[in-house]
Amino acid sequence: MNASNHASDESRRITANLTIGGYLIQRLRDYGIHDLFGIPGDYVLSFYSELEKSPINVVGCTREDCAGFAADAYARINGMGAVCVTYCVGGLSVSNSIAGAYAEKSPVVVISGSPGLSERKGGALLHHMVRDFRTQIEVFEKFTIAGAELSDPLTAFSEIDRVLDACDRYKRPVYIELPRDMVHVVPPVAHGYVRPVYESNEEATAEAVGETRDRIETAKKPVILAGVEIHRFGLQDQLLKLAESTNIPISTTILGKSVVSERHPLFIGLYEGAIGNEEVTKFVEDSDLVLMFGAFLSDINLGIFTAKLDPDRCVYATSEELKISHHHYHNVDLGNYINGLNESGLTVATRAIPAPLKASRTVAIDDQTDGSRPLRTSKMMAVLNRLIDSDTIVIADVGDSLFAATELRIHDRGEFLSPAYYTSMGFSIPAALGAATARPEHRVVVLVGDGAFQMTGQELSTLIANGHSPIIILLDNHGYGTERYLHAGDWKYNEINPWNYSELLKVYGGGIGHCVSTEGEFSNALEVAWNDRVQTHMIHAKLLENDASQTLKKLAARMGEHLG
Repeated sequence: MNASNHASDESRRITANLTIGGYLIQRLRDYGIHDLFGIPGDYVLSFYSELEKSPINVVGCTREDCAGFAADAYARINGMGAVCVTYCVGGLSVSNSIAGAYAEKSPVVVISGSPGLSERKGGALLHHMVRDFRTQIEVFEKFTIAGAELSDPLTAFSEIDRVLDACDRYKRPVYIELPRDMVHVVPPVAHGYVRPVYESNEEATAEAVGETRDRIETAKKPVILAGVEIHRFGLQDQLLKLAESTNIPISTTILGKSVVSERHPLFIGLYEGAIGNEEVTKFVEDSDLVLMFGAFLSDINLGIFTAKLDPDRCVYATSEELKISHHHYHNVDLGNYINGLNESGLTVATRAIPAPLKASRTVAIDDQTDGSRPLRTSKMMAVLNRLIDSDTIVIADVGDSLFAATELRIHDRGEFLSPAYYTSMGFSIPAALGAATARPEHRVVVLVGDGAFQMTGQELSTLIANGHSPIIILLDNHGYGTERYLHAGDWKYNEINPWNYSELLKVYGGGIGHCVSTEGEFSNALEVAWNDRVQTHMIHAKLLENDASQTLKKLAARMGEHLG
């Protein structure tokens, strides 16, 4: 459910005799946040005590950046997430995770404790402080959409309302700093919350709908290119209604992978410019009208700028701007715009989808295994394609874990998570914690490289401790395989210390490890893991030397042109 639906139910409620900490907890719950991730510290212990007494489930993590990744994944699935850390050593540690959430529009509430207002007056240096008391606030101003320091009891409640509303409205992270001596303060006035109402420009919306309708009805070869905002703003149903009523085929960007089910009859595959499937690229670029809804124009999404999309033939609509060819429309809500198109009486398009693009939705290519053949990444994806279903959430880390995962066909919408724009390594294992917490009834499958796992893999301990049972598929090419392709040469900086990954579960205290190096061993291990929903399985997949997906090879060829 969209977080705003939760919040609207609580409009106009009058609140009295609540502490600042208590009100913050209540408002988090109003937005559907039932779980929170983080690590305690002395500046936030009082608030942690309040959290533990509340209905919110607090998930303690191994590192603050892991807690941020977990909250990010939780937010992508649940509608909003939260992370709670201590001052500076915690807040600055989580900053990279929150920067990624900002870049990819994931609504995460960052709550940080801070020194009490009374103890700041003595002039002595306080532990964790860097430069001055505003340093952390100023850092987070760069990658949050709104922030507040709850230092004034008269405005604390309204500041909480303002910041959480911004998180929900813009689908970006926000920052709340809570001095430790303010947690139990009861403001001297009653507070009534009334949810703000935001209205788009009706005249601009109507004109934009009219111009778009005219372009759709004169187009011979239209296509929809859907991006991640369709998921973030809960517009999947509206988009599908538009596509189905007009018979317009749908492609998605790599960041928007699975915003619609990849088994839908109108889905043609991912568009990635010259680094993607040639049939999809040709289909999209031959279109005389490209309806880009909720898509980010990033280098990865555009195939390292190999995309050939003529602006004269494009409609670019996001939550922040609307451009039809070279015409700009301002203050047009994305949802209202798509709904307006649905209500405009569009005629049905007649563009046919080529047979190869239809077949790719349902056929697992080359999924027969040779028991003794060395393991290749693409073969693993083909085997996995046979098993994933509508109850599967796939999480791909950065590198060939992500690029190989473009070969997977996700059944249900919104069930593929990856930092495909910000591309911060180490996302996947803590993200699995967030996803499993938000959807404990789903199966979570993680694709992670050995380099990324060594960064944040300890969060697997938290997954096991909380009773989750993900399947971790670790792609072992003994180092930073993507960088080897990006910058050819025998560079030692791409090598990492080899671990016995499948043995780590003994250290973490639960689960089963598998070490595989052939197609047959992988297929057997995956079948065992798939049939066991009770415990974690780690499949340590030793890949054929210098193996890589075709997507990575194409991407490396393009990016390598820009590297010295």
